[in-house]
Amino acid sequence: MSKHNKFSARASLAAIGVRMRQSGIWQVIEQHVQIHQKVIKHTPLNKLLDAFINILAGGQGLVEVNTRVRPDDAIQHAFGRDDCADQSTISETLNHCTDETVEQMQIALQTIYQTHSQGYQHDYTGGYQVLDVDMTGMPAGRQGEGVTKGYFAGQKNRRGRQLGRVVATLYDEIVVDRLYDGKRQLDRSLQELVMAAEAVLDLSAERRHQTILRVDAGGGRDDDIDWMLERGYHLLVKVKHYRRSAKLARSVTTWYPDPKVEGREVGWVEAPHPYLKPTRQLAIRKRKRTGEWSYHVLVFTLPDAALSWLGRHPVRSHPTPEQVLFAALAAYDLRSGGAETMIKSSKQGLGLSKRNKRLFAAQEMLVLLAQLAYNLISWTHALFADAPNKLRTFGVLRMVRDAFHIPGRLVVDAQGRLLEIVLCA
Repeated sequence: MSKHNKFSARASLAAIGVRMRQSGIWQVIEQHVQIHQKVIKHTPLNKLLDAFINILAGGQGLVEVNTRVRPDDAIQHAFGRDDCADQSTISETLNHCTDETVEQMQIALQTIYQTHSQGYQHDYTGGYQVLDVDMTGMPAGRQGEGVTKGYFAGQKNRRGRQLGRVVATLYDEIVVDRLYDGKRQLDRSLQELVMAAEAVLDLSAERRHQTILRVDAGGGRDDDIDWMLERGYHLLVKVKHYRRSAKLARSVTTWYPDPKVEGREVGWVEAPHPYLKPTRQLAIRKRKRTGEWSYHVLVFTLPDAALSWLGRHPVRSHPTPEQVLFAALAAYDLRSGGAETMIKSSKQGLGLSKRNKRLFAAQEMLVLLAQLAYNLISWTHALFADAPNKLRTFGVLRMVRDAFHIPGRLVVDAQGRLLEIVLCA
């Protein structure tokens, strides 16, 4: 049997392409997504695949398709492509995406997630599912659809769009990504995001009772808290209204200094605000530069053991009020290791905020491709869970930059079937 070699600067990425083909992930997208565009050489979905390969290959912009994917026929072959489209035609295909196309892609990603994810297979009888809900700014040029002035951290008077995200924190997976205009914030998006996550995860009433929603102050309106409680979720959320927080903090009788954060103190709210269901409320205060106190209040329904588990504190049979208090504080602080870290990983490792399209539907499609790329990397991580390999400690950035950039050669037969991947030592 005749064999020949194909050399690649990213031979390790070829293994991801082979596994993706074997698992039929892209076939699901082909079954659901239709982009109405005239076909000359490459089909629209083939061009969409080229854009997806470019994301995994570390391309920050579509223009990098021409330098990262087109010259590397070995990588194209591993992902089932015989050739690669030019970046300009890929851009045109994205511009042909519509709201209907985006909805089809969301359905396809839901099917893929339910088939391949750990989050969907979570054992609700054995422990809690943890969902973090967050919002992040996506700066963009002012000519784009949905680009408006809004809140963008550290960037005054910036324009862009907003990305809402729900993550399955225990499994480092993105459950839902939704793109909004620049003025949209979490207080107007929380319920829509949670309902979308319910659909993806098939959250029945019993499962919702075993699911923790962890949300920052953007989702801390009274109506949203009552809505989450009515849906049957456990929650850990920061109150949105700062005046309400200051008023509730006045009922604290004992303040405990936080040993981890200088100048921060916490205490139990003795006269909690009445929500739809009973909650416990924890006040937090910290000195401003002016010497005044700033106040925040956490609202939660979790029992003591669950707070200790979520806050990574020892689970005690009879914890003191102070121990429960610091467990709840730690449980909320770890939100930064959930949604916030995953958003940062998407922006740094997958160039999420670097690829900007003028048309809103085109930008949504790029966001969904990045969502699939993130989850594919997470599922690859799961393969290394029990292996003595430092790859399992890599984040998204190092996976894309280092793990997927190991050079080597691909051995194929006369029919073009991949037989072997040989990486440089």
